[in-house]
Amino acid sequence: MKRMEIAPGVHLSWDPAQKFNRCRVSIHFALPAKRETATAHALLPLVMERGYADCPDMTRLTKKLAKLYGADLTVDARPMGCSHNLCVSVTGIKDQFALEGETLTREYASIALGAAFHPYFVGGTFDPEAVGIEKQMLKKALEDEINDKRLYCLHQANREFFGDSPAGVRQEGYLEEVDGLTPAMLTAAYQQMLRTANIELLVLGCDAAQTAAIRDALLAELVCIDRAPLPLVENMAMPAIAPVHKTENYDMVQAKLCMLFTLGQPMQPQQLAAVRLAMALYGGSVTSRLFLNVRERDHLCYYCSSSFQSFTGSTGVMMVGSGVEPGREAQAEAAILKELNDLCTGPITDEEFEDCRRGLLSGMNGIEDSLGGIESWYYIEVLRAGANSAAPIQSPEQARNALRAVTKDEVRDILRRLTLSVSYLLTKEDAAHAAE
Repeated sequence: MKRMEIAPGVHLSWDPAQKFNRCRVSIHFALPAKRETATAHALLPLVMERGYADCPDMTRLTKKLAKLYGADLTVDARPMGCSHNLCVSVTGIKDQFALEGETLTREYASIALGAAFHPYFVGGTFDPEAVGIEKQMLKKALEDEINDKRLYCLHQANREFFGDSPAGVRQEGYLEEVDGLTPAMLTAAYQQMLRTANIELLVLGCDAAQTAAIRDALLAELVCIDRAPLPLVENMAMPAIAPVHKTENYDMVQAKLCMLFTLGQPMQPQQLAAVRLAMALYGGSVTSRLFLNVRERDHLCYYCSSSFQSFTGSTGVMMVGSGVEPGREAQAEAAILKELNDLCTGPITDEEFEDCRRGLLSGMNGIEDSLGGIESWYYIEVLRAGANSAAPIQSPEQARNALRAVTKDEVRDILRRLTLSVSYLLTKEDAAHAAE
């Protein structure tokens, strides 16, 4: 993957990806997450995906994509750490496979740039009808959050953990604000994004000439915008605090327990390989301590796993999520903490260490097997660098080599830094009283 700055706050990342018969053009916008615009930014991709100025409705857009041998347009928001992120992406077959010699890559770029920079406006704002429809969709999604208790518990724990910090902005939006959003407000949020976002143009599966043409087309769009890119938020971490325990009661068969641990400082790039292996050992694999001991041996949880919380890892947070029989939550929490302490102070066998390493390496070997995998990897690397645009971008092979070099002491060093900050529980009311 080659990466270069092509304008202030704008970078091009390019990989010819010759082994694929498809190509992909993606435009990523990243800007600091703000509480006051979170709901508008959550709604924005839903409206933008419906069409753009040259294809103002979904019927015409679908027909256009079908004529391009089933090309695909996606516009989505990707909450990542402390940034609002919006991605416009078009994927389709390469020019060389077109039956009649069509210049497909040029069409893909035109659609991506059209969706990103020329949305369908009515009277200078987003189409009120489209906004109204997608507001209902967003509202329904936010109302339904409570129905997925596993996800709801995680979100509530995050809100308690991050509080009013930038990482605490609810990038999925705020239910109470959806009805009040107007086309003018959404348009203002969109224009703010164009002015202030850092832009990453990712071109995969195209040759040098095609990539240069796409780059020039993007730069031509930016000439018309009064750009003032904001720096991405510096990596942050919540400080260590005395553990906070919160409980909500619902009529439910399986209790949900979410525990958040902090490193107390931002994770550094050189720690990433050790973090990956630490998570696999503790609760991120079928040979982990949480799976084999808390779930299988002690039968305390229906599921129990650990992961580093954010996409970028920069917030230095480990999450342990578990499904527990109501009334056994205290036992489960104690067992989860015991397994962490045992890894920090007790032996780690060569067999379990290497099993986890091999499992991670096997999974990482598949990163380059799809355009989406390649794009996700490198864009997360860009976000991990954060405000330091000169930070090195690690390739999958470099990451695999780093993982091969990790030692048990490095893993223990990471695990020993983790302290419990928030324990959030959803359970039946009678079970909560019994636990007390």
